[in-house]
Amino acid sequence: MTGPHGDPRAVRTRTKLRRALLDECAQRPLAQISVAALVRRAGVGRATFYLHYADLEAVAVDACADVVRDAVDALHAWRGTPDPASPPLPLIDFFRDLTPHAGLYKALLQPGGGGPLGHVLHQDLRARSSTERSLAGAPEPDLIASAVAATFTGVLADWLHGLIPADPDTLAHRVWCLLVTLHRTPLT
Repeated sequence: MTGPHGDPRAVRTRTKLRRALLDECAQRPLAQISVAALVRRAGVGRATFYLHYADLEAVAVDACADVVRDAVDALHAWRGTPDPASPPLPLIDFFRDLTPHAGLYKALLQPGGGGPLGHVLHQDLRARSSTERSLAGAPEPDLIASAVAATFTGVLADWLHGLIPADPDTLAHRVWCLLVTLHRTPLT
């Protein structure tokens, strides 16, 4: 791979910055973190930071990209006919594993599913759902994919912000049931 994203030095630097951001966010909210504190913790210069990221929000979204991939994978971790009463274990694990950095996710994912992380999650989930529905020959792949992405992103955001009272296991079951129902909805 060529360019700054494929350069091993750039990959190491971005990894250091993402790790430093997660460590800082474990101690204080994103809004209270400065670029100076982040680069100090990462052991890189301020100019180096700006070579890789436009601002703290950009590094935060990049640091949370794994959560997006995990969410998309968790929702597609089943084979055959989905049982609405039995969510895939990766989906349950996904909700359980959000706790350590919930504050950071809340800063990037606003109620209703907005915000920079909400946008990335919606976009990735919609694309994956549409592709899988198209490959399966399911009707209205784009419509259902949009509904699935919006539902999951909105419910996740509202739960993180305390608008949906539920423990992670209960929420995983409820979300799974909603999404299976969306996939099975007749469109006539």
